Amino acid sequence: MTITSVAQGGIRVITMDFPPVNALPVAGWRDLAAAVAEAGRAEDARVVVLRAEGRGFNAGVDIKELQRTPGFEALVGVNRQCYAAFKAIYECAVPVVAAVHGFCLGGGVGLVGNADTIVASEDAYFGVPEVDRGALGAATHLARLVPVHLLRTLYYTSRTIPARQLLQYGSVLDVVPRDRLDDTAIAVAEEIAAKDTTVVRAAKEALNGIDPVDVNRSYRFEQGFTFELSLAGVADRHRDAFVSTGEPLKGDQAHS
Repeated sequence: MTITSVAQGGIRVITMDFPPVNALPVAGWRDLAAAVAEAGRAEDARVVVLRAEGRGFNAGVDIKELQRTPGFEALVGVNRQCYAAFKAIYECAVPVVAAVHGFCLGGGVGLVGNADTIVASEDAYFGVPEVDRGALGAATHLARLVPVHLLRTLYYTSRTIPARQLLQYGSVLDVVPRDRLDDTAIAVAEEIAAKDTTVVRAAKEALNGIDPVDVNRSYRFEQGFTFELSLAGVADRHRDAFVSTGEPLKGDQAHS
């Protein structure tokens, strides 16, 4: 289980590899935040490419870690470290290109929603199943991928959306066969890296400055509701059901 960072000239390639589904534990989110922050601080860095090995890009947080850890230590830890990872991507001094394959769920949407450019493979799909897990979060980042009414529908229903549909909205730059994904992401990164990095870094800061939503503050606001649901015992019921059956609780079951 690793987060690796490799320099390819001015391009830093950061890879998530947490079998079986890239559901990151607290330490994984912490290491990812550190790797992105370190890449952004490197004077020779011009672009970061964020990718993953395995069956999918990212399945969010490691729910099993939450359920086997007594009290709220793991919940507090994962909320802090998810926040740190999303913030590191958004505030990275250089542009971040996300290369997404397979599933991109929950925390995965938090990562790519704060990235600067997204390329995806033909099998890629995105979703925020937080309602099915008795939690909230990443609506801030899903809102950067889809129109507002679709956002609400996807959020309430925990539906997923394919990369090709996001291509129509302009939030995904390109959709390519799986075996071309890495090359496509690197090609976009090389195009950016060829520019004057002083100007590009200024552009990143300027674009963040004119964003209509403060993504750090809005995501932190969402997390408050996750704590509330956890303290009320709602989140545990949903997570226990998912760990034991792989299926979400239905309305009547959630209150029984």
